[in-house]
Amino acid sequence: MHIGLIGLGKMGGNMRTRLRNAGIEVTGYDRDPKVSDVADLAALVEALPAPRTVWIMVPHGDPTTSTVNALAELLGEGDLVIEGGNSRFTDDLVNSATLSAKGVGYLDCGVSGGVWGLENGYGLMVGGDGALVERSMPIFDALRPEGPREESFVHAGSIGAGHYAKMVHNGIEYGLMQAYAEGYELLAAKDIVTDVPGCFQAWTRGTVVRSWLLDLLVKALAEDPELAEIKGFVNDSGEGRWTLEEGIDNAVPMPVLAAALFARFTSRQDDSPAMKAVAALRNQFGGHAVTSAGAAASGPGGGSGS
Repeated sequence: MHIGLIGLGKMGGNMRTRLRNAGIEVTGYDRDPKVSDVADLAALVEALPAPRTVWIMVPHGDPTTSTVNALAELLGEGDLVIEGGNSRFTDDLVNSATLSAKGVGYLDCGVSGGVWGLENGYGLMVGGDGALVERSMPIFDALRPEGPREESFVHAGSIGAGHYAKMVHNGIEYGLMQAYAEGYELLAAKDIVTDVPGCFQAWTRGTVVRSWLLDLLVKALAEDPELAEIKGFVNDSGEGRWTLEEGIDNAVPMPVLAAALFARFTSRQDDSPAMKAVAALRNQFGGHAVTSAGAAASGPGGGSGS
């Protein structure tokens, strides 16, 4: 089997290696000529046998859209595009329609595994036509971990379902990470606890909170026990917001995800405008002391009310 792979960054490059290790021939294209196998998309398509399969692994949004549009002009009847980035599921319907007009099939595939996927394999969530999924199964089997297929692969449903499942997966991930982080901060704050990294390591076997994310936190704490080399500033790549928006649209309460996402927003503020307003209000209605800008915070103040 011979496929094309567009986007050879951290994940895409590792996926190319894992596919080749499994005996699948891969021609890769990247804008960086140092890692690319061919000079451009046209050369990539020319190198593939018909019917062609091209996997896209570029950032979501405009980079994916422009790549799909370019492939629509280069591919033909019976070819297939698999979109493996973190696209919003609504984009899949547009991408599919663009390619369908040229007789090109489309699958969306949510991919989980990060930089560890080369060694451990990737969890895969696919949306699209069942016949195209079956045609692509050698690719999926090469990428996923060894073991029962249903434990690392799902044909989640129609177009968009793969990325929708990955979106929810990432929303769950937000909540899990936030729970571990809050536990870390509380343990670190308590004077009777003298081995915070050891507590987390002790949870990695036999406890109900063991997980791969916990293993990764243990690894991070082994390298930097007080996380002194890391600033508490956390970005978000969009999937958490999209999941929360879907919760609102479908009247599904998601308080854990909301709190985790808003905690990331808080991490980016040096001085919260909202908390300034709260401090001003407490001073106005109850005479509570305020801390002037630039002064060190003090303990609980006097005054009446909340």
